[in-house]
Amino acid sequence: MHDKTLTELAAALSAGEFSSRELTEHLLARIERHDGALNSFITVTAEQALAAADAADAARARGEAGPLPGLPLALKDIFCTRGVKTSCGSRMLDNFTAPYDAGVVEKLADAGTVSLGKTNMDEFAMGSSNENSFFGPVKNPWDLGAVPGGSSGGSAAAVAAGLVPAALGTDTGGSIRQPAAFCGITGLKPTYGRVSRYGMIAYASSLDQAGPMARSAADCAHLLGVLAGHDLRDSTSVARGVPDYAADLDAPLSGLKIGLPREYFGDGLSPEVEGAVREAVKVYESLGASVREVSLPHTHYAIPAYYVIAPAEASSNLSRYDGVRFGHRCEDPADLMDLYKRTRAEGFGEEVKRRILIGTHTLSEGFFDAYYKKAQKVRRLIRQDFLDAFDEVDVLMGPASPTPAFDLGAKKDPVSMYLQDIYTIAINLAGIPGISVPAGFANGRPVGLQILGTHFAEARLLNVAHQFQQATDWHLRRPALAEETA
Repeated sequence: MHDKTLTELAAALSAGEFSSRELTEHLLARIERHDGALNSFITVTAEQALAAADAADAARARGEAGPLPGLPLALKDIFCTRGVKTSCGSRMLDNFTAPYDAGVVEKLADAGTVSLGKTNMDEFAMGSSNENSFFGPVKNPWDLGAVPGGSSGGSAAAVAAGLVPAALGTDTGGSIRQPAAFCGITGLKPTYGRVSRYGMIAYASSLDQAGPMARSAADCAHLLGVLAGHDLRDSTSVARGVPDYAADLDAPLSGLKIGLPREYFGDGLSPEVEGAVREAVKVYESLGASVREVSLPHTHYAIPAYYVIAPAEASSNLSRYDGVRFGHRCEDPADLMDLYKRTRAEGFGEEVKRRILIGTHTLSEGFFDAYYKKAQKVRRLIRQDFLDAFDEVDVLMGPASPTPAFDLGAKKDPVSMYLQDIYTIAINLAGIPGISVPAGFANGRPVGLQILGTHFAEARLLNVAHQFQQATDWHLRRPALAEETA
C-alpha cells in the first residue's frame, strides 16, 4: 500500500481494494518499525487516526465521503491540533496541548483525511537541516548520515520513507522546497495568502506559508484544492476563488516559455546539481517549451534582506513565550525578571536565541531605519525582479538548493547554513509560489528542480511539474527503506 501515491491510494480506496482502516494500520506499523531510525515524528496519534479511518470508511459506505476520504497524512508540528501536543520542535512548547485546530487542520479533517501525527521540525521553523529540533535531528531516508533539509524535514522524510503518502509543511524561506529536494519528493509553497495561517505558530508573519508535500505534483494539486481559500480569521488570507488545481494537469506544454535566471547558475552551485537541472530543462524542451536566460539582478541581496526581516518578525512573535501564559516556565523564579530570563534561556535553543537577538537589535532605536526599513525597500526590488521576469516568460526554473543533502553536523557555521537557502529565500520575500520536484541524483542523493510562477499561478506550476513527472520517473524512485514491505 505504501508504494502508491496519494492519487493512487484514493482510487484504490474508492475501488474497495482495502479500507482506510487497513491502510492506516499498515502505515502505523511502518512508523513503529522504521521511525526509530528516522526520528521524523514527534507525536504519533494512533488512536485518533484509527477512529478517523473508521469514520471515513463509514462515510464512504453511506455515499457521503469528502474529497480526500480516508487518506492518511501527517502534520508538521507547527499547526495547532486540538487535544494534541503542538511543540513547534521546541522545549518552550513541549508541554503545550493546543485547544483548537488550525484552519488547514480543519479543512483536511472536513475533507475526510486521517492524521497519523505531528512531524519533527527545526525549532520554530528556524533552520535548513532539521538539526535544530529539541527532539533531535531527523535523518534522510536516502542516507541516514545526511540531513533531510529543514525546517519541514520530518514531513519530507516521512513521505520519502513511505510512512505517509503526504504531509503538510510550512515555508518561510524554503522550508518546504529545500527538504523536498533533499528527500526526493514534491513540495509546493503557495502564493502568500493563498492558504490560511490561522493556528499556524508564527515565525515570520509576512513570509510564512503552509503547503503540501507528497510524492507527485498531482498529489499536491489535490491537497492544495482542499487547503486553499479565504479565512476570515487570518487577516493576510486572500479573498479569491479556489480553482480546480487538478483540472489542467494534463494540458500540453507546447509554447511554454521558460526562463533560467543567470544568478541561479553561478559560483557555489554544485556541478552535479547544475547538470541534473539542465538535463531536466532539456526534457521540457522536448515537450515543446522554449528556454531563455533571464536576470534577477537583486538576488544577491535576498539573504541579507531576509536575515533582517525574518528575525525582526520572529523577535516580535516569540515575545509571547514569557513563562506567564503557557509553555515552559522556569522553576522557583526569584522575581518577574528572573522568570522572564530563565524561562526564555531554558526554553529556546541556540539558533532561535540568535535570531531573536538579531531581530531585537534591528528593531531597536537607531537601527530600525538602517536595517529593517532598508531591508523592506530591498524586498520591493526583489519582488519587482520577478514581476519583470514574468513579463517575458511563463515560469522560471533552477535548482532548489546549491548542493544535495549534506552530512549531519557538516554545517557548523550559521552563515554557511544560511547560504543553503540562496535559491529559495527570494521567493518568500516576493510572495510568489514555487515548487520543487525530483530531477535526478548527485552523489547518490536527490536533486530538486525548482519551478517558480507569478502570484496565484499554482495551477500553471502544478501542470508544468506534472508534465515533467509524466515524462520522467525521478518522483517514483524510492529509498531502500521505503521498498520494505512492512
